[in-house]
Amino acid sequence: MVESTAEDIHHTLDYLKVHQHQLNDTVEISYTDLIDSLYSVNQYQPIWLRGNRTIPEGYSFINLIQNSRLWGLFPNDYHYYILAFIDRAFSLDTNAARNAALWARKDLLLTDAFFIMARHLKQGRIPYDSVTLRTDTVLTDSFYAGVLNQALQSGNVSQVLHNLEPKWKGYDSLKAYIGAFLDSASFAPYTYLPYPYTDSISFFHLLQKRLVETGNLSDTVPPMSSGKFRSAIIRFQKKYEYKVTGYTSNSLVDRLNNTDLEKFKRIAVTLDRYKQLPDSLPDTYVWVNLPGYNLRVIDHDTIVFTSKIIVGGPLTRSPVLTGEISNFITMPQWTVPFSIIFKEMLPNIIKDSNFLKKENLMVVDNNDSVLDPHTINWKRLNKKNFPYQIKQREGDDNSLGVIKFNFRNKYSVYLHDTNVRWRFGNSYRAISHGCVRVKEWDKLANYLVRNDSLRIPPDTIKAYIARGEKHMFSGFHKLPLYIRYYTCEGKNGKIVFFEDIYDEDRTLIQKYFANKNVF
Repeated sequence: MVESTAEDIHHTLDYLKVHQHQLNDTVEISYTDLIDSLYSVNQYQPIWLRGNRTIPEGYSFINLIQNSRLWGLFPNDYHYYILAFIDRAFSLDTNAARNAALWARKDLLLTDAFFIMARHLKQGRIPYDSVTLRTDTVLTDSFYAGVLNQALQSGNVSQVLHNLEPKWKGYDSLKAYIGAFLDSASFAPYTYLPYPYTDSISFFHLLQKRLVETGNLSDTVPPMSSGKFRSAIIRFQKKYEYKVTGYTSNSLVDRLNNTDLEKFKRIAVTLDRYKQLPDSLPDTYVWVNLPGYNLRVIDHDTIVFTSKIIVGGPLTRSPVLTGEISNFITMPQWTVPFSIIFKEMLPNIIKDSNFLKKENLMVVDNNDSVLDPHTINWKRLNKKNFPYQIKQREGDDNSLGVIKFNFRNKYSVYLHDTNVRWRFGNSYRAISHGCVRVKEWDKLANYLVRNDSLRIPPDTIKAYIARGEKHMFSGFHKLPLYIRYYTCEGKNGKIVFFEDIYDEDRTLIQKYFANKNVF
């Protein structure tokens, strides 16, 4: 049968080339050309078959595919359903077990699945973006062939594939708790709500179905019954402690869409984001996770300290970026960006120029001379005609607080203190104009100058601030900074999920995982 299987492998590969890699209407072989080149070297002999049975490495790999959700993967991405169908046919029908064409298909499917999984574990499924730090952006044919050869020779397919994964504590802890998450998860089908929507009638039909599924609306309610709809939404908002409005909102739709299946997809996205990092980062660095509202200073794989942060709102997002903290300033002065002047301040100034005094703001000309705001005709000013700057005087009531940390970036953002420190107590902290406000700014400042006690004795920074003195601190080793967007993490034996504040996960899920299922 092996000789016949080899012939069928050859014929099947020829068929795939003619039919654009489609094995049938639903199954596509992704690596047809690579597979053909590998099989042709050995006269198209099967790789996963010896005699009339699958080799142990083949069984091991099939078992890995079946349980690949424990790795944040989707089994059917690796031809699981059709492989299971073939194996079921073999076990139930002796004629099928002697069918060389079926064996040929199984062998090709396993090889293709191995290459797909190798790519997914090494590079992920979401595309590399502007902050991807990996350099191996293209996986060569020799890479795939080498990994396959290593797996077959070692006899340990799972370990060889595991070696392709990122070596990050955050990745490992998230992956470690997937099993516990799956044990308690419910993957019953739910109606997904696209939002923002373009077709209101279609959206409200979907919303009705979803509210029925949650038990907030009876399935006997007539379509578009606005009163019943509003009551159902109010009940849902009260249940989850949202502001009660009776109307849909981004956060309400997020909650309705946040099923266990969507959570699993967020796990998959987060694991893929780790795959965009290099194999290692510097020994010491600052890690900012925007959805988690936290900053961590890492020194030789140990968390030195953690701080709560406030980040940009959905309309004024904090950017993901890689940088280096090069200096910091006590008692900084805030120069208001023009975007904020025109969007928020100018309408208030036109109404009442005393707005500037109330907000501790001053107007300066191109020579940095302070002007009397009452002498300016504000109504004549606009984006094309604004020969001034608006600055906020330094002090404890400055929007930057008492300290600002600078790092070169194209977005003109920085880390800083704030004059509204009570907001660190809020659970939702996506409210800034894009900069990142740091609660434990004193710990960060002291950490930056920790090795320079002769030039900067202890309590120097504290003393300068107490006296209201402006000073710039530099000359320390620049501290690498990574601002990233990870919406879940493994912590204390479970997976903790953060709000998808900028809809980044939702966008990726809709594009790359919309029709995926865990089983």
